[in-house]
Amino acid sequence: MAAMRAVYLLRSAAPRGRCRGRTYVGFTVDPRRRLRQHNGGRRRGGARRTSGRGPWEMELFVHGFPSDVAALRFEWAWQHPNSSRCLLAPPTRRPREQPISFALRLLPCLLLAPPWNRLPLRIRWLRPPRPTLELAPPPHVVEEEGAGLPRLKRKKGRSQEVEVESWGCGLCGEAQATPLLRCPRPQCKMAAHPLCLARLFLAPEPLQLLPVGGACPSGSVIADCCSSVISTPLLIVFLGGSASL
Repeated sequence: MAAMRAVYLLRSAAPRGRCRGRTYVGFTVDPRRRLRQHNGGRRRGGARRTSGRGPWEMELFVHGFPSDVAALRFEWAWQHPNSSRCLLAPPTRRPREQPISFALRLLPCLLLAPPWNRLPLRIRWLRPPRPTLELAPPPHVVEEEGAGLPRLKRKKGRSQEVEVESWGCGLCGEAQATPLLRCPRPQCKMAAHPLCLARLFLAPEPLQLLPVGGACPSGSVIADCCSSVISTPLLIVFLGGSASL
């Protein structure tokens, strides 16, 4: 299982006073634990900006980042949209606009900006009903709904190793130590190196670094096999992300 890297949005549920309606954006590898820390104050590991200003509720978190750096840059841009070089024309806060409304209006702008518009990100909404975003996220971004925060299982020891195929890549024909990716159709025998698939999928987009997805290159093995899509998350796992993220 890939590591959880989440950028979350909190809203203060204080009954009255200046803290009511405030928002906070942060990064965590365990949303459930981090929310508990924020509501416990600085003595329990919470942030200075959230201590004594709660209780806090988590509206959503965005996950699926290939590295901590990619997630932390997303967090920083969400916190400082006017200073981020990724947002060429960041939206400005409207008169009398609530902080939570502005944060939700800013979210799709980030998801549509490079490099995050190429990543296999997911939005997990935690407080139904799910609000409608002003701009639609990229079509490959998955929106999930769930009332509770996920419980992460921590495994001890080494992670499960990926089996290395022995007959070589279906694109370059070489048998390297890099694990091969298979076509998602069980009947198809196509397997190729992640880098070979990335070069193939990026041929129509030579200026991009990461592919969003692509069709299986072995259309002759099974009818309609070429419609099978190998998704970006698999490539991200094996390619290890990009230094520019």
